[in-house]
Parts: sequence; structure tokens; C-alpha cells
Amino acid sequence: MRVANKTIYDMVRFNLGIASEEMNNASRIVSSGKRISDLSDDPVGLTQSLKIKSVLSGLDQMGRNISLGKSWLVSSESALSHVQELISDAKALSIQMASGTTGAMQRASASLTVQNMLDEIVSLANTEVGGRYIFSGSKTDTAPFSSDGITYNGNDEPFAVKIGRDATVQVGRDGEEVFGTIFTTLSDLIDDLNGNNIAGIQASLTGLTAHFNEMSSNISDIGSKASRMEIKENIFQDLKIVNTDRLSAIEDADIAEAIIDLKEKELAYQAALASSSRVMQLSLVDYLK
Repeated sequence: MRVANKTIYDMVRFNLGIASEEMNNASRIVSSGKRISDLSDDPVGLTQSLKIKSVLSGLDQMGRNISLGKSWLVSSESALSHVQELISDAKALSIQMASGTTGAMQRASASLTVQNMLDEIVSLANTEVGGRYIFSGSKTDTAPFSSDGITYNGNDEPFAVKIGRDATVQVGRDGEEVFGTIFTTLSDLIDDLNGNNIAGIQASLTGLTAHFNEMSSNISDIGSKASRMEIKENIFQDLKIVNTDRLSAIEDADIAEAIIDLKEKELAYQAALASSSRVMQLSLVDYLK
């Protein structure tokens, strides 16, 4: 039975189409370095790669959270360390001003120094990181303290960052809890210095000592949180390396093998063209018409 020319043409075109598609796929793998680009390449592999990419995305987010948290903790530690230094200076000044050999004018002059210390502590209590206040609780867009330190505008819910599926770390602070009584102690000391009240100046030493110790405790707490976040960061980095390697093993092509496969597909396509031309007694130009 004679085969119709149209049937032969259709068969030739179909076979050339398959050869061309295989060559194009092989070329894509070589150029991209990836053996999977859509579901038909490897359904199971693609599903696995999507899951791994989701894990990597989560690890990246945790990494950003930790980076933010660490910057807050560093700023908090720096601010509280400076506050502690100012408290120590105020304590040393109080000891000096409580001496019976110090006069009223010297104490009045010292009150100005303490006022400057108070203003500096208020400024430190209003420390910002990236435009967000670290001592306002969760109201990070609001400056925690008024210029005199009397009014607290934050809340008692410290800002926290997520560093795991069910783990968070408080990196912000309730400013009222940290600074509230410090402002009162320094304000009272200023009044006692101006009033030449030696007994009041001596009494301030107890409060200043307590504030110094509280700062030490707060700084230590920040250090423990920073260590925890450092550990978490190292764990996430290791997990990222492991999952990136897994993803590479699934998606990445063996380039040497891919190049060999491409050459084979190119030869097969050229052979199919030559064979089709001979069978149909058509040139390539005639075929493409």
C-alpha cells in the first residue's frame, strides 16, 4: 500500500520536532546549569526542591530577624554601659559633695553637672536603631521619655524578634522599668545639691549604688541574649549550607555530562535532517516551507 506524501511529511515533521525539542532542552541545561526548570523535567525532584527553597526562605527570614535583634542588643548594651558610667560619676560626685569641707556654692555648681548627666541619660533612654526606639516596649515608633525624663510614653511589652518556629527573644526593653527611678534619684540629688542638703546628698548614694547594680544586671542579661542569638545564627548558617547543598544535588546538572548530551542531541538532530532530506528528496529550505 502506498503511503501518502502528507503522511510522510507529517511523520518527518513530528520526528524532527522531537529531535529539536530534545536538543533545545539539552542546550538549556548547559546554559543554565540546572537540570530542572519545570514539572515535566522531574516531578519528584521539583517537589523536593520547592520544599527546600521554602526552608531556605524561612532560614533567611530568621537570619534577618537575628541580625535586627543583634543590632538592638548591641545598641542597648552600649546605651546602658554609658548610663552606668554616668551613674558611677554621679556617685563619685555625691561622695565629694557630701564632705563637710565642701561649700554651698560648690554644691550648687555640682548640681549643674548632675543636670547634664540627667539630660544625657534621658537622651540614652531615647536611643533609636533604624528609626525605632529600643526602650519603648512594643511602641517602637514612639520616643519613650519626655525631655525631662518624667513622662514615659512607651509600654511594658518589650519588643521581641522571632528566632525559631516557637522561639522569640526580647531585644527591646520596658524603659520605665529600666530608667524610671534613676531620673527621680538624680532629680532629688539636684535639689539636694541646690539646697545644700548634706543628708539628702548622702542618702542619694544608696539609690545610685542600687541603680549601678541594676545596670550591671541589665547588661548581663543583654549579653546572655546576644550569646543565645549567636548560637542560633550559627545553627541557621549550618542548616542553610546543608539545604543549599541538597538543593544543588537535586537541581544542578553535571556540566560535563550535559555538554556531552548536548553534542549527542545536536548530532542526532543533524542526522535526522539529513535522513529526512534524502527520504523526501527535499532540501532543508524546501522542508521548512
